[in-house]
Amino acid sequence: MKWALLSVWDKAGIVDLAKVLVEHDYGLLSSGGTGAALAEAGIPFTDVSTYTGSPEMMHGRVKTLHPKIHGGILGRRGIDDAVMQEHGIEPIDLVVVNLYPFEAMRDAGLGIDEIIEYIDIGGPAMVRAAAKNHKYVAVVMDPGDYGMVADAVRRGGFSPEERLNLAAKAFARTAAYDAAIANYLTGIDRPFPDVLTLQFRNGRTLRYGENPHQAAAVYGDAGIAGEEPLQGKQMSYNNYLDVDAAVGLLREFEECAVVIVKHNNPCGVATGENLLDTYIAAREVDPVSAYGSIVAMNREVGADVARELVGTFVEVVVAPSYTPEALEIMKAKENMRVLRLPEPVVQDAVRSIDGGVLVQRTEPFREDWQVVSEREPTAHEMRAMQLAMKVCRHTKSNAIIFANETEVIGIGAGQMNRVESAEIAVRKARKPLAGSAVASDAFLPFPDTMEVAAAAGATALVQPGGSIRDQEVIEAANRLNIAMIFTGVRHFRH
Repeated sequence: MKWALLSVWDKAGIVDLAKVLVEHDYGLLSSGGTGAALAEAGIPFTDVSTYTGSPEMMHGRVKTLHPKIHGGILGRRGIDDAVMQEHGIEPIDLVVVNLYPFEAMRDAGLGIDEIIEYIDIGGPAMVRAAAKNHKYVAVVMDPGDYGMVADAVRRGGFSPEERLNLAAKAFARTAAYDAAIANYLTGIDRPFPDVLTLQFRNGRTLRYGENPHQAAAVYGDAGIAGEEPLQGKQMSYNNYLDVDAAVGLLREFEECAVVIVKHNNPCGVATGENLLDTYIAAREVDPVSAYGSIVAMNREVGADVARELVGTFVEVVVAPSYTPEALEIMKAKENMRVLRLPEPVVQDAVRSIDGGVLVQRTEPFREDWQVVSEREPTAHEMRAMQLAMKVCRHTKSNAIIFANETEVIGIGAGQMNRVESAEIAVRKARKPLAGSAVASDAFLPFPDTMEVAAAAGATALVQPGGSIRDQEVIEAANRLNIAMIFTGVRHFRH
């Protein structure tokens, strides 16, 4: 008889798997809640305490930590047979274990004394033992693998490749589990842990990195990192970066909106009543840069929009959904990647530097908009400033954005000084800037940027404020009849 040890916190699918095991002559070892689930289903099993001859102790803290369990898992067939026989140890062929839900309890706001009880000891010990001895023992932690396990049992056993893959997956899971515990314990009473351990799953090798001579991969199974195209080529390293930038800005809008990004910066943004007109308006902000861009939309794409999209070169399209007709039309551009807009994932931002990483957390914040000029902004100017600042938050520094109520009309980004950004935005504008509003991602150290904007026709400006020369800038705004608002929040992006 072969033996399987079943000890799971998550009981999903365990009864069905146990039935398959019993049907194929496996003896089952189990205890606690898993044993209760098997008993309720009428599935025969041997209680761990009965098998080991030792009762559970310390309210279940000690039950599987026993030589007859770990010897059965670690025993090497043909090498340790004699000692196993001497001590009455049955070889265990399959270990099905998942762990106490430490991560979920960590996020539930429990005190340390409570959460400590959700640190699994016996489970990881059995998993690691089985994974080490995977030549003889198959180890399963993910209920999603139960179907594969059942198939292997029905055909008579696991292939060496399956055993190795399961072992690697098990070690990855215990590593993530230990990392979560270490991050929690070293981060008590401080915003970030002293030692940070990160793990991302679902690794996929990309064709290359930012350039063809660089190797790259993407990891993650949620959000943008977890998305696979509905059509088109494999996503590239640069595609992922640009889609992340586009979607981050798109999520600023509840109304119908289109964001077009090129090289991590917006080159077209518009809002409107319908998606077709909104897309055309966003594209026309800078049609040259829109060539080979990422287009992100927050409404379903229909046939009319799809026909416009295939009329130019677009690298990636992102939207919540697509009509069947739209998907059919977009097949004409077989290399164009088509993605569904994923649900947002809240996480810290991590960037590598020489010898380490930088970690940044953006807590929910609220800007405090205060009029500092003599003239109050009109309702039109206020709406234009709101749109300009939404875009400015997602544009590389030093960012200067001109906008009207519904669309961006001038973008200056990535310059070493703010005046040049303003001059670039003015030079690239394809519509008159008269009556427009301007947003700046950081304070204006001098009036010169405002003077460039005013000369181009802007009548309102929003900025964080906080310069030692704020009063000088305010006086310039009054002299130029500019309505100016301070927000109190800077939005540098590097």
